[in-house]
Amino acid sequence: MLVLITYDVNTETAAGKKRLRKVAKKCVDHGQRVQNSVFECLLTAAQYVTLKAERRVLMTYQEGMFFLSQCGLGAVLASENNDILEVNESGDKLLHGGGELPGKSLREVAPPFCGEAGGDYFNIDFGEYLALCPNPELCDLPAGTRLIVFRDARNDACHDMLMRVVNQISEALILCDESGRVFMLNDAAVKMDSLLPQNIVGQHVSSIYTMDDETELVIPRVIHSKLPILNLRQHYTTCYGKKVDIMSNNYPVIVKNSLLGGFSIMEDWSQIDKLSKQVIDLQSQLLNRSAAARSDKNRGLSAKYHFRDIIHNSAAMDGLIRKCQRIAKSDSSVMIYGETGTGKELLAQSIHNASQRADGPFLAINCAAIPENLLESLLFGTEKGAYTGAERREGLFEQANHGTLLLDEINSMNISLQSKLLRVLQDGMVRHVGGVSEIRVDVRVLSNTNVPPYQAMEENKLRRDLFYRLGVVNLNIPPLRERMEDIPLLAKCFILNFNRKLLKNVIDIDAEVLNVFNSYDWPGNVRELQHAIEYAMNIMPEDVSTIILEYIPEHILGGQAPDIPIELKSSKEPSLENIMSNMEYRMLCKTLKENNGNISKTARVLGMSRQNIQYRIKRNKIDVQALISGRSPEGI
Repeated sequence: MLVLITYDVNTETAAGKKRLRKVAKKCVDHGQRVQNSVFECLLTAAQYVTLKAERRVLMTYQEGMFFLSQCGLGAVLASENNDILEVNESGDKLLHGGGELPGKSLREVAPPFCGEAGGDYFNIDFGEYLALCPNPELCDLPAGTRLIVFRDARNDACHDMLMRVVNQISEALILCDESGRVFMLNDAAVKMDSLLPQNIVGQHVSSIYTMDDETELVIPRVIHSKLPILNLRQHYTTCYGKKVDIMSNNYPVIVKNSLLGGFSIMEDWSQIDKLSKQVIDLQSQLLNRSAAARSDKNRGLSAKYHFRDIIHNSAAMDGLIRKCQRIAKSDSSVMIYGETGTGKELLAQSIHNASQRADGPFLAINCAAIPENLLESLLFGTEKGAYTGAERREGLFEQANHGTLLLDEINSMNISLQSKLLRVLQDGMVRHVGGVSEIRVDVRVLSNTNVPPYQAMEENKLRRDLFYRLGVVNLNIPPLRERMEDIPLLAKCFILNFNRKLLKNVIDIDAEVLNVFNSYDWPGNVRELQHAIEYAMNIMPEDVSTIILEYIPEHILGGQAPDIPIELKSSKEPSLENIMSNMEYRMLCKTLKENNGNISKTARVLGMSRQNIQYRIKRNKIDVQALISGRSPEGI
């Protein structure tokens, strides 16, 4: 057998130098010197036993104590009564002796050394652990003494405690080194993936997992980019053939600017999907029971928004909300004017919920969406026989009794119907269509219009006398272009909402995007901003956490859209259909080229299925191979 012999003898004394020569001579007799105090020997089993026996007389315990200190090991020479006779330098440091340990009792300094404590580690101070080590074979130990060797075990103890904690968590955890080899995995990962740890540790993740959707393994991506990838849905098959559906959060491990590796925290999404379906089923059952327990009169007659739900940062909106909070305390009619998408109904619901009628019903009806004859029946109710098939029904005024009725887009209501509405507001009495008796109602009426009231009156779309009844208090919601300071806050609020709905982890908006937002006119106001954020988060890749210009709708970019080096298909005429077709063609070509023709990746980026992408490629006659090779994509 091949044996390497090393030695370290104290040569500061004449006796030490003599012993060094003796050790070297013994080694020369058995092998060849390869380095100062290192010998290489080719020995039989019998020769090894002989040399081992001779070695015992070559190192004194004093030399052993010195050698152990050089290795960072503590050593204590103790008597039969557990008195400390001698301690080496490392031992004094580990026991905080300060050079005063000889003469003291081990029972006071380190009781576990006396066999009075079990376990692998013992705590000598808060956060400091020691562990006993096997004794080296040394000669000339004084009679009636024993040598105790120990080491600093803080790292080992912390590691074992950490592993105990890690193995208690329900999420699967896999840790890899900087090359992508598995360094550690917890019990949850072993169970989830049905792995054999002894066969996994030390293997590259690519030999363990195969992605089912043609995506790259996430841990190598995290290690390469040094950036986390969060809330990533993945499907993979293990090397043992088990298919797994997970949601993972993936992080690099960087210490003092040095990349050490990366790790994944994973949840078994198949179980979550199962639980989610069970929760949804239970919620549906509860809602059905609740709905069945309520009368038809009270179904859906509530307002869900409050003033706290109006996201703003501008002084204009702050002043408007304070004004509305004062108005809410009265029963006066309120007319709200604002452009499309400014949040008129949101404000109306907030007024209702801040009023004394908050416990009463809140109903809203869009006057522009319902024909005149039907609108009259809905507002005032009907008597049986009023028209063919008519039944006796309560109108919205009756249903909203002791509550609030919102007339949305009042300027779209027919002028003749406005006169009938005026009588109800004046008298507080309502008469069913086809009826003869009048019914008293107590309703606060709120209304809104998407054009200035005075303009509506000039265009004969709003009766003046009705305006004076409905517009006791007039409120004007400023458009988004007049309160640009609200945009960052609104955008972040929408991001949070869509993170939950779309299972994304978007955390920021690029400064260039905010600059574009601030230069845009926002004709659709807050609703258009909401849709722009929703569009961006739908088409963003899973591993991207910041909204950049690339993901903003082209009509908002207003000429600042990134260049797409794909020529438009020829069109005979600039119709809407041709324009939309060209936009689809450009987007498909751009995304396919960015993803090297990969259909699955293109589908994920665009938020579509593979089948849908393949259908659109065929419809637009795109030659994918020609596209990625730099030739004209037209050709299929």
